[in-house]
Parts: sequence; C-alpha cells; structure tokens
Amino acid sequence: MWRKRIAIDLGTANTIVWVAGEGIVTNEPTVVAVSAEDNKVVAVGEDAKRMLGRTPESLIASRPMREGVIADYQVTEAMLKYFINKVGGSSRFIKPEVMVCVPAGCTQVERRAALDATIGAGAGKAYLIEEPLAAAIGANIPVSAPSGHMIVDMGGGSAEAAVISLGGVVVHQSVRVSGNKIDEAIQAYMKKKHNLIVGDQSVEDMKIKIGSATPLEKEENMEISGRDQVFGLPRSIRITSTEITEAIKPVLLQIIGAVKGVLEDTPPELAADIIDKGIVMSGGTASLRNFAKLMTEETGVPAHVAEDPMLCVVKGTGIVLENIELWRRSVTTKR
Repeated sequence: MWRKRIAIDLGTANTIVWVAGEGIVTNEPTVVAVSAEDNKVVAVGEDAKRMLGRTPESLIASRPMREGVIADYQVTEAMLKYFINKVGGSSRFIKPEVMVCVPAGCTQVERRAALDATIGAGAGKAYLIEEPLAAAIGANIPVSAPSGHMIVDMGGGSAEAAVISLGGVVVHQSVRVSGNKIDEAIQAYMKKKHNLIVGDQSVEDMKIKIGSATPLEKEENMEISGRDQVFGLPRSIRITSTEITEAIKPVLLQIIGAVKGVLEDTPPELAADIIDKGIVMSGGTASLRNFAKLMTEETGVPAHVAEDPMLCVVKGTGIVLENIELWRRSVTTKR
C-alpha cells in the first residue's frame, strides 16, 4: 500500500501523531502562533508554546482546541496540515489516510468540522473514532469481548467516562472539565488566597511537582513566582502540596461525578463485570498523583491508571487504522 496512514490524537493540550509502520513520530503542544496582520501561521507546537503569554501585538499564540473540540476551524486546519506535512504525508499525488479522535459526547456539527478540517489539511481519506473506544483499545482492554469494561479518559479539555462492550460504547458521559480546569482552579486559589497572579507554565509545574488528589503523608512545597495583584510587582512565595489538593478537589469531584453517572446508567450485567475488572484511567490528567486512590474511595470500584496513559488514545487509533476492515462500524469516514 503506497498511501501513508496517519493517526492523530488531536488533544486540547497535546497533539500526538502516529504513522503506520513507524509508531509515534511526534508529540507536541496543541498551540499555534499566527501573524495578526495576514493570519499566517508562524509557529506550531513546542515553538508556539514558548510564545504563550509572551507575544508582541503582531503575533497571536493560542490553543485552537477547546474542551476537546475545534474552537478555531482555520487555525486547526493549518495545524493539521503542519503535522501531516511534518510526517511526510504531503505528496501531491498520493494523499494519506488520516484518523482523528473526537469526544464521544461531541455533536454532529463538531464531528463534521473535524472531518472537514482533516480533508482540508491534505488527507485523501479521513476517519473519526470516539476517544473512549480508542483509549480502551490502546490500554489493551479486550473491547470486542461480550463483557463490560470501563474507561475514564481525561485529557486537557474534557473527561469522558464510558462503558465499552462488544466493540462499541454502551453508556458514556462527558464533562468539559479536565487538566485545564485543574490549572484554572489553582490560579483562582492563588489569586484569592495569596493575591498572586501566576502564569500557565508555573501552574503546570506546580501541578506536576507537588500536586496530589489526596493529602500527602509528607507535605511537599515549592517556590512560585508571579505578579502581586495589589501592587502589580513581581513576588515569590512558597506553596504547599496540601494547598494544591484543596484547590483542585472540586474539579476532581466533577470528573468523579461523571463516572458515578455512568455507573448508575450501566446495565446490571455489565456493572457486575466492572466491579470485577475495575476502572481504567487514561489521558494526561490520570497521571495526577493519587487520583486513582481518590476515584476508588469515591466510587467504591477499584481504579487503576493505564500504562502510558497519555499515549493510550493514539495507540488505539493506530491499531484501528491498521485493522480498518475489522473496525469499520466503529468509525465515521469521509473521502
């Protein structure tokens, strides 16, 4: 087969690209920098992320995906074109087959926008697959079996809980709350409690280094710098892991609320399977310390984090793309 096959996990925070026969080839932030004058793309990915919050008036650095779906159609198309060209799928004669993931809860309009943007970016054939199904396949869950499996996929913009059986999504619920809302909760806490305005990158560092879903036995702390809300001058303070836990708890409980909603709607036979097998957590937010422990405490169902949680969706998408005939009924197509 001459045509290149590319799977793209188009996330709110990161875009991961997989190519048939090569595996994962690129993992970059979903950020695009555009020239304000002529709307031309200046930088994409890592280079554009460095510009966030630091651009002059002539440049606009932004995230074209919001809450798991396309917020800026033209910029998303330009970004897809960049990634497709980067992995060598830019031949004028043989256009690649591209599969992109969408949240299970997104509307028909949002699905069509994703397909159109993929075709517009240079794909010869575009496929869409629902994220929870792709995540379950990538987490090595035997989704084709006639038994219930529960996956909770939590990215940067949305969290989706789904029960999967016989190769399809049986029950699902999504909340447009996830990693970005956790960051916003920390920023709001810093403003309210310490009168300090903190940048996105600093918040991300705090969350990764000392963040935890439950209080830590041995409290950790780190120094954080920002701008004083009252005097407008730079200032540094020390922040503790207990404060971060307190700030993010309401957001985590919203995600767990969606999981509980799915468990309530699950048919009894499948519910029995889930109690046996537990909840599998995937996506970047699943890496938050002790989140699986909090999930188990709140739902009463054992929860564990999948191996390589950030890569589950793209791996699953790649598997489906390589075996497209087997999964034909689970994907949407446009050529």
